[in-house]
Amino acid sequence: MSTDWRAQLVDRIRSLVVEAEPGVTEEAKWRKASNPDGVPTFSLDGLICTVETYKDKVKVTFARGASLEDPAGMFNASLEGGTRRAIDVLEGDVLDDDAFVELVREAVAANRG
Repeated sequence: MSTDWRAQLVDRIRSLVVEAEPGVTEEAKWRKASNPDGVPTFSLDGLICTVETYKDKVKVTFARGASLEDPAGMFNASLEGGTRRAIDVLEGDVLDDDAFVELVREAVAANRG
């Protein structure tokens, strides 16, 4: 991935996930020729979220997003899914850091049951 707005955003998201839950594990999964770096995947007591880059956006998919409270209205993609929910961030969008950190914390609490 080149050093553009998407790479900067992925780094920021990575920092926010670790801020929310310092014990998180990050793995790169699903490496392929078109994406040799793979998809950053964050886990703690189960999958929290994945972060994928596309030409026009960064997509953060919460594995159990449908079961999470989202009072700030962060989820704006995959809303029809029964389990997952996602946040699509386009260039120029403002990510609410505090609301994102709370979603990560809630996802970990959901993993812990």
